[in-house]
Amino acid sequence: MAPNDSALITGRSGESGDAPAGRGRASRYVVPIAVAGVAAATIGLVPALAASGDPDLPKISAEELIEKIAASETERFSGTVKVSTDLGFPSLGGLGGSAAGAFAPKGGAGGSGSAADPTARAMELATGEHTLRVAADGPERQRVSILDSADEYSLIHNDDEVWAYDSASNEAYHAEVPGGAAKSPGRDAGKGADKGGPVPEDLPATPRDFAREALKAAGDTTAVTVDGTARVAGRDAYQLLIKPKQSGSTIGSVTVAVDSETGTPLKFTLRPSGGGKAAIDVGFTKVDFSRPAASTFDFTPPKGAKVTEADEAERAGGKDTHKAPEGLKDLKDADGVMGPGSEPNVIGEGWTTVVRLDTGGKGPGGATKDAPAEARQFLDALGDKVEGKFGSGTVFKTRLVNALMTDDGEVYVGAVTQDTLVKAANAAK
Repeated sequence: MAPNDSALITGRSGESGDAPAGRGRASRYVVPIAVAGVAAATIGLVPALAASGDPDLPKISAEELIEKIAASETERFSGTVKVSTDLGFPSLGGLGGSAAGAFAPKGGAGGSGSAADPTARAMELATGEHTLRVAADGPERQRVSILDSADEYSLIHNDDEVWAYDSASNEAYHAEVPGGAAKSPGRDAGKGADKGGPVPEDLPATPRDFAREALKAAGDTTAVTVDGTARVAGRDAYQLLIKPKQSGSTIGSVTVAVDSETGTPLKFTLRPSGGGKAAIDVGFTKVDFSRPAASTFDFTPPKGAKVTEADEAERAGGKDTHKAPEGLKDLKDADGVMGPGSEPNVIGEGWTTVVRLDTGGKGPGGATKDAPAEARQFLDALGDKVEGKFGSGTVFKTRLVNALMTDDGEVYVGAVTQDTLVKAANAAK
């Protein structure tokens, strides 16, 4: 691939289609797989011409390529997607299971007591490498299968029914949604979806899902160019390169490989400003834009499978699964820590946006002042102690999302550096 030499322009807007249905407030800031949308809140367009490369494609400007993505009407496809995520979460060793359990909904991993409940499965894609088999036939029929071992997990939406099946446990989860309003797995189909539905509303599964998040709006904080061409999943593609103009972001660049014929994003790669391997890399390895066979979306539970009905799970308490994690709710009730009702304050713009959350309680320093020395030492080892006009606090880091928790109970979080978090906390005082 040859890089493209081009001048920058800003101030134009571009969209890549309808934004996904609204997320719960807690997941919006907790689930790290959404960081691309938060970090790329504003994008300035660049009229860049694609340089000659391999394959040799007609020249196109970045503005035209973004318009091509927005105009893409691809609703039918099937293929294989590879997802690789390395967000750099700190390892808690043997505490990992206990920590996860503290924030797990009641009733088991999925909250309903079923190993097939789709709620918990979305988080699996936030770490490691995964292979997905995907298929879609318009807004009424989609299927996503996770193929990480000899076992298989599938989420199927077919008109007014949603099935999830876990072959390892031979358990199935079933929900009925009037009028086929269920949010499609990994797609933005099903407009007017029931926001209180029984399946996760946002399960990114294809490059298009991630690209849509990164191309929601435009502004003056980002440069966009066409950075040559590529072959992805056997198809000719343009490479759209998105980079921040601002300093202080943990996002280095986003590259979207766009199918030259259909305008469909085929690959999405997000690289951190600190260098190293991609933090998020999602791409088709095989893709077919013809209509999948109708049988692809048929599902009947195997003989002997345990079937959990969504309405039964809700009556048994599984309804809380699709709300805020129980651990966050309990913390708010007991200690005043932020729950789903808290409204965040936004500081800054573009790639250096920081979200401020007032928990109403004590941060790690204040809360553990009277804790045993071993407990204080453990918490200090997880982050870096910082001081400023705001007082003192601890910064907890990943490769993309960092959070400053002050000792007086405020939280500042964003895809920004430690210095940017400290500046935001100082400015808020």
